[in-house]
Amino acid sequence: MRVLMIGPARCVHGGISGVVNNYYEAGLAQKITLRYIGTMVEGGKFRKLWQAGIAFLRFLLVLWHYDIVHVNMASDNSYRRKSFFIRTAKRFRKKIVIHQHGGDFETFYHQEQDEKGRAQIRRVLSMGDAFLVLAPAWRDFFGELIGRERITVLPDSIAIPEAFEKDYDNHKVLFLGRLCREKGIGELLSSVPAIARQFPDFHLYLGGIWEDRDLERRAAQEKEHVTWLGWVSGEEKRDWLRQCRILTLPSYFEGQSVSLLEAMAHYCGIVATDTGGIPQMIRQEETGLLVPVKDAAALQAGLLRLLEDEALCRRLGCAAREKVTAEFGIEENMQTLLGIYEKVLGG
Repeated sequence: MRVLMIGPARCVHGGISGVVNNYYEAGLAQKITLRYIGTMVEGGKFRKLWQAGIAFLRFLLVLWHYDIVHVNMASDNSYRRKSFFIRTAKRFRKKIVIHQHGGDFETFYHQEQDEKGRAQIRRVLSMGDAFLVLAPAWRDFFGELIGRERITVLPDSIAIPEAFEKDYDNHKVLFLGRLCREKGIGELLSSVPAIARQFPDFHLYLGGIWEDRDLERRAAQEKEHVTWLGWVSGEEKRDWLRQCRILTLPSYFEGQSVSLLEAMAHYCGIVATDTGGIPQMIRQEETGLLVPVKDAAALQAGLLRLLEDEALCRRLGCAAREKVTAEFGIEENMQTLLGIYEKVLGG
């Protein structure tokens, strides 16, 4: 099979790039003929526009050589960029796999588009021969747009690390992701003073890139209990996941989080918001704790509960490890993806 895959450049700090890199590390490029074209890079508007233009030219030059075009997209500008590639692939009669990763497409569709824009989105999304979503909740939403029978749930996946004995005798909490309002960083920082009063050794580690200067200043004011790690990846990220007792993800919306899967695989106690694809991974009181979106008090209470009760944190962390091993391993996911490719080719 010859697959031309597009999405953000593999060096971009974000979830889609992490998913794509996981596929490469798992050996997808050894099982099929695979080429990847990065359509977006980080930086200013001109740099992003230049990258999109160059990517489209590369796409046109090599498209004839491939059977399937696999489009990784989110919402907003990601959708707008990818719509050009989808239409072009359709004109060239290529098989198209649309892989929807975004957690806020519903807002983009209902609140930012008029009826003409919504109709255009439905036409573009209907051009896919297969439409992949990360969680059952998104099958329901996109099913209303293009037909539920056309949609396959393919959750994100990771390579499962070897088992180890985790130390829960600490009060370290980790966050990994974009450092912005939509990830719940404001609510998370609001919880720091009360938690620190109860646990003087409490420390919150923030791994990511700041996108909000006001939040960055607030974090700096809590430097006794908050440390910014910058963007962490590879062995450094795995080391923080091993060290920290809890991972929290208080997002306002979420497609599915690779960092959450990685935390589950490292036996972390989880406190996350009940939104998007998160409930597919975190079962309340079974593999973690779920709290309402934008509820700082509930987030604080959830964190305190796991910081106070080491046995509970251990039980939830071990159950999370079992769940991610059974349901979100990269090898099984990759075999499912190969089966989808075969199906769209009619084989």
